[in-house]
Amino acid sequence: MKRIITLPFLPQESVNPNEFKHIISQKAAIPLEDINTYRILKRTIDARQRKVVFHYTFEIYIHETPSVEKPYSFQYKNVINSKPVIIIGAGPAGLYAALRLIELGIKPVIIERGKAVEERKNDITAINRERKINPDSNYCFGEGGAGTYSDGKLYTRSTKRGDVHRILHILHEHGASEDILIDTHAHIGTDKLPKIISNIRNTILENGGKILFGHRVTDFILKGSNIHGVITNHTNEFTATAVILANGHSARDIYELLYNKKILIETKSFAVGVRLEHPQNLINTIQYHSPEINPYLPAASYSLACQSEGKGVFSFCMCPGGTIVTASTSENELVLNGMSNSQRNLPFANAGIVVTVDKSDFSEYKNAGELAGIKFQEYLERNAFIAGGSNYTAPAQRMCDFIEKKTSSSFSKSSYYNGLKSVALHELLPPFINKRLQEAFSVFNQKMKGFLTNEAIMLGVETRTSSPIRIPRDKETLEHIEISGLFPCGEGSGYSGGIVSSAIDGERCAEQAAKKLNS
Repeated sequence: MKRIITLPFLPQESVNPNEFKHIISQKAAIPLEDINTYRILKRTIDARQRKVVFHYTFEIYIHETPSVEKPYSFQYKNVINSKPVIIIGAGPAGLYAALRLIELGIKPVIIERGKAVEERKNDITAINRERKINPDSNYCFGEGGAGTYSDGKLYTRSTKRGDVHRILHILHEHGASEDILIDTHAHIGTDKLPKIISNIRNTILENGGKILFGHRVTDFILKGSNIHGVITNHTNEFTATAVILANGHSARDIYELLYNKKILIETKSFAVGVRLEHPQNLINTIQYHSPEINPYLPAASYSLACQSEGKGVFSFCMCPGGTIVTASTSENELVLNGMSNSQRNLPFANAGIVVTVDKSDFSEYKNAGELAGIKFQEYLERNAFIAGGSNYTAPAQRMCDFIEKKTSSSFSKSSYYNGLKSVALHELLPPFINKRLQEAFSVFNQKMKGFLTNEAIMLGVETRTSSPIRIPRDKETLEHIEISGLFPCGEGSGYSGGIVSSAIDGERCAEQAAKKLNS
């Protein structure tokens, strides 16, 4: 007999899997000798009550032996001589599209403007040590996409779009911890992701796929309303009758190319704001209801959202035990993001606190047409760069000082490597952003007592939460509604947000591209 049951575990009970069988027997009132074995299906932390517990969902086998078959089997074919599909971008959408094409017997040709993860790391290091931005290799561009050097968060609400478990199992097959298969809010960590990404690259290459690093797409080869390939910055032409556009949310040159060639794109809403950093111990105290450190609990996180005058204000990419990083993709612009390693054991917690914006908020850039949102981003990023001293130092203000419209006289330590400069963010940011942030902080403090504090530091600016552009596509075929054979895909095309949903979209676009190729 097989039973599925959810049981509460104290934090100290969760650290020794060798004792789980005995604990299951006691908590579920099942004789120990009757339990043949068990599987963990899901694990989540519950901090709603004073006593923090883990909820484990088990599949328990009573007098029964489970099947040894793997839940997923990935059959990659040799595609070296197969028909090609071009994939622009080697982020989650592009890499998963490539893997799916190989399963379908089609050769993926990935064109990536950035570098492989091993080389990309040197360019990221140079941002901090030399304050130098490589516009093609940075926190946003390069193999693995923006998520590789962030936190590797794997939570998604896109469960109806595709098989989330399949996406996670592919990561596990390529080296991710088994924990990602059971944790409700799974993450991998910046220290672990590069190796996993390089393993995925090897799978693609070993099965006949092709990856071209340092190749930035500069033009599309069009014949009427059909796409036939792309041209890169090396003046190379790559031809194919199907092109998957998985460019990521920061590839502004791609949006400009589409716009200039009169290929339909649309402005969409996105969100901008600040990076907010608290001491991790403070967040632990609030979330775990105790100032005492519990060594059996992970660094606490939070997820906050509210409405202010009809606009959403919410936390974004929350990184417990993490650091704030320079995520700029151009010189003379400052963009911030967060990252954390697998252990999440550093002394600070940070998150983007951002306000939803739409056309009505950047109407002054209407002459830029559908690129108006990008121009608004650039305006905020240039102002932040100048305000910080034009050397990637971040303009900063203590949280209560922001509310009281006071310039901060000093700062405690921060995780941001390039340093802080005291700036009146309430003057730097647009008034409608300030007002909504101030109202949201009050609401968030009601939800998390102690959240609004001068121990917290706001750093500017966070602007790359999602793409400011949507590239319209047919709901069934996923092709661009004007250009046959062009498949807008992933976060950069406005159809996903995060690693898992982007990977799902990559697989879906690969399947439709395969149909196009074989039709």
